[in-house]
Amino acid sequence: MVLDREFPPDIRVENEIEALSDNGHEIHLACYTRQNRPQFEKKDKLIIHRKKISTFLYKSSVAALIFPFYFHFWKNFLSKILAKEKFDTIHIHDLPLVGVGIKMKKQFSVSITADLHENWPAYLRIARHTKTLPGRILSPNKLWVKHEKKILSESDQIIVVADEAKTRLISKGIDATRIKIVSNTLNIKHFTLPEKKKENSETILFYAGGIQYHRGLHTVIKALAKTENKNLKFWILGEGVEKKNLKKLTNTLNLANSVKFFGWKSFDEMIELLSQADIAMIPHIKSDHTDTTIPHKLFQYMFAGVPVIATNCIPIKRVIDETQSGVCYASNDDKELAAIFDSISPKDQIILGDNGKKWVIKKYNWENEAKSLNQIYS
Repeated sequence: MVLDREFPPDIRVENEIEALSDNGHEIHLACYTRQNRPQFEKKDKLIIHRKKISTFLYKSSVAALIFPFYFHFWKNFLSKILAKEKFDTIHIHDLPLVGVGIKMKKQFSVSITADLHENWPAYLRIARHTKTLPGRILSPNKLWVKHEKKILSESDQIIVVADEAKTRLISKGIDATRIKIVSNTLNIKHFTLPEKKKENSETILFYAGGIQYHRGLHTVIKALAKTENKNLKFWILGEGVEKKNLKKLTNTLNLANSVKFFGWKSFDEMIELLSQADIAMIPHIKSDHTDTTIPHKLFQYMFAGVPVIATNCIPIKRVIDETQSGVCYASNDDKELAAIFDSISPKDQIILGDNGKKWVIKKYNWENEAKSLNQIYS
C-alpha cells in the first residue's frame, strides 16, 4: 500500500489493512513522515516503511504535474522497497500517486489497484489553495482531469467509495468491469459509544470535521437566526480556515449563546460529545466533489442513533432516503433548513435515529465492505 500522508491514523486505510490481514495477506505500507517517526515499524502482519520528507518536497506536491519533484521522491522511495521485496500487487490510496504506481507496475511487473477515496479533480476545484492565482498556475484543474483519465485507464483495478463515483468514471470512458465499490462504512467492532447522556433540555446540533467554506457551516448558523426554535444549540468540533469567519457571522447574528466552538477534539472526546447530541449535521455544499463521495461520519452518526440533517448531496441523500435516518435540504438554503428545525419533533428524532442504527447493523457496516475488498483480491 502507498499512502501520501502520515500513518497512523487513517480510518479507511486501517480498516482495509485489517480486512486484508485477517484474510491472510501480508501488508507493507509506504508513507512519508514529517514527525520523525521510525523509518521501519512492524505491527502484526503490517510492515510500515516511512521516509522523511522535507518541507520543500511536501509543499511541492501542489505543483507535481508541472514540477515533478514530489513524484521523484516517491519513485525513488518505492523503487528501493520493490527492489528488496516481492509483491503481488500495489494498492495506491488516492489519485495523486497512481501515476507513480503505474511506473512501478511497468518497472517491476506488478499489478496496480487505485483506491480513490474521493473525486480528486473535483476536490481541487473547491480547495482553497487552488483558488489563488499561484494555485491555478501550479495546479491547473484541466491537467488533473486529463491525468486522471490516462492513469486510471492503465490501472488494473479501481476502487471507489460510492455508486455515483463509479458512474462518473464510466462516463469518462473507464472500463466498468475494473471499477469496484468499497464504501466508507463503519467498523462497528471498533466503535464504542458511551451510554447516551442528556444533561439539559436543549436540543444539541452536532458537527465534527474540517472547518472550510465548502463544509456549509455558515448555512446552519444563518438558519439558527431564522428558526423559531430558540432551544437549539450548535456544537462545532474541529479547526480550519473558515473558523474566524464563522465566529464573526455568529456575533453579527447575535448567536454567541447558541453556537459553541470546541476546537479540535480527539476521537474519544468527539464520541463523548456525540453521545450528548440530538441531531447531527452534514451541511456540505453540493458540488461535483460532494456528489461523488460519501463521508464516514454519516455512518458514525447513524450507528449512534442520532438523526442526520444533511444537504442534498447525491450519495448522502440516497442513503438517508433509503434508511429514513434523517432529513435533507437544498444546499445553501438556510430558509429551508430553518423550517426543518421548526418542524422536527423529539418523536421524529427518536424514529429517525433508531432507523439509522438498524440500517448500519443490517447493511452499512465495514464487515460487508471487507468481504467486497477481499473478493477483489481473491
